[in-house]
Amino acid sequence: MPAAPPSRAGLGLRGATAVALTAAATLFAGLLGPAAAYADTPPSDSVTSDNVEHLANVPKPDAVSNTNSDLAFTGDHVIGGNYDGFVIYDVADPSDPKIVSEVVCPGGQGDVSVSGDLLYFAVDSPRANDECGAPAVPVTDPNGFEGVRIFDISDKANPQYVSAVRTDCGSHTLTLVPGADPATELVYVSSYAPSATFPNCQPPHDKIAIIEVPVDDPGSAAIVNEPVLFPDGGNHDQPGLLRPTEGCHDITVYPAKDLAAGACMGDGIIMDISDPVNPVVTEVVQDENFAFWHSATFTNNAEAVLFTDELGGGGAATCTEEIGPERGANAIYSLDETADGGHALEFASYFKIDRHQGDQQSCVAHNGSLIPVPGKNYFVQSWYQGGISIIDFNDLSNPREIGYFDPDNRIDPDIENGSTWSAYYYNGHVYSSDMRRGLDVLKLTDPRLRAAERVTYEEFNPQTQPAYRPGR
Repeated sequence: MPAAPPSRAGLGLRGATAVALTAAATLFAGLLGPAAAYADTPPSDSVTSDNVEHLANVPKPDAVSNTNSDLAFTGDHVIGGNYDGFVIYDVADPSDPKIVSEVVCPGGQGDVSVSGDLLYFAVDSPRANDECGAPAVPVTDPNGFEGVRIFDISDKANPQYVSAVRTDCGSHTLTLVPGADPATELVYVSSYAPSATFPNCQPPHDKIAIIEVPVDDPGSAAIVNEPVLFPDGGNHDQPGLLRPTEGCHDITVYPAKDLAAGACMGDGIIMDISDPVNPVVTEVVQDENFAFWHSATFTNNAEAVLFTDELGGGGAATCTEEIGPERGANAIYSLDETADGGHALEFASYFKIDRHQGDQQSCVAHNGSLIPVPGKNYFVQSWYQGGISIIDFNDLSNPREIGYFDPDNRIDPDIENGSTWSAYYYNGHVYSSDMRRGLDVLKLTDPRLRAAERVTYEEFNPQTQPAYRPGR
């Protein structure tokens, strides 16, 4: 979700065992089968399609009750980012999730990634200093802190704040990247919306920051490179852009393939990350129907990329007949290797939910992940108030919705209207970070997706895309 220009200020969230921390704290699916029982275009007058079961909802706790954002996964735990901090859930029983701890540490956005005992948390709303309790300050404050906070979550019930790294323009999103040395890991920091009044965020801002973190000494994490991705300035001239290219909104890396895909406002890009400290842009593509390149996901064989367009910045009703099927949608591109070893993106199709949401429902393509059915391409995705969509894009030129979950009080007055930010498949279930409702857990019962249940991860960061195979 784009930060609110021009101030880029975050919104404001609250549980049973709230933990307020300061910087002084010490460390510490089978083959494609018959689909007769499952509508490929589900009716729009029900909350869920027949192949989706809603198992549980955990309302936002009082201590961290602002806007829910992204999710990360480790073992039997889901970590939910929030504009006021984060919440750790125990999902050993997905039908009965439990809140383990809540960390109050405001900073806007709250994008999260997890690696072992370390949690990385994005801050893109200026604070007086890097302490968790620091108040918000104007963007004109030269000492305002934005960047990445690092926590030790080895004790899930009592996370500890380790350190923070300041980055220019803060961290709207972040992506964890394995380092060349197993003793270190890297964090790609995406930020944008440069401000002439913010001292360390001057335009042009066409770079990312790369933080190196010694795993055994995360307190000494520091920036090791700030590569400029758009030396020629990126896309500023296309009519209808929500924002011109000024950095990247989000980056997804696929370490097994030494590839990254960047969604960079006016541009979609592919990068070679074989030297992860020095990523190289190898392909840039633009789309006349895209207003804001928001996020990206590779297919498991890396032969295609699904990009999303956040038309309206997450605050507009774009899932309407008037807006049409090609704007505020996904764009699917084949990714072909070129003779010189690079990659070329070739447009294949658009996908957008055709469950029209009306002119009062904020609805647009947002965060999702592959459903790990080996050899097949299925995707689960959030659409804000459009709910969650299950997408079959095995035919890149003809993607289609095969299931959905749409908690909408227009449909059922007993259900709180949902606005889901992220929906990801993890170890047999779909977890949705709903900005209003809290955490939702879904079970997919479609036989086409059954093989995904045999793919198991010990850890999952959706923007650090893993390769999968049955029984992993």
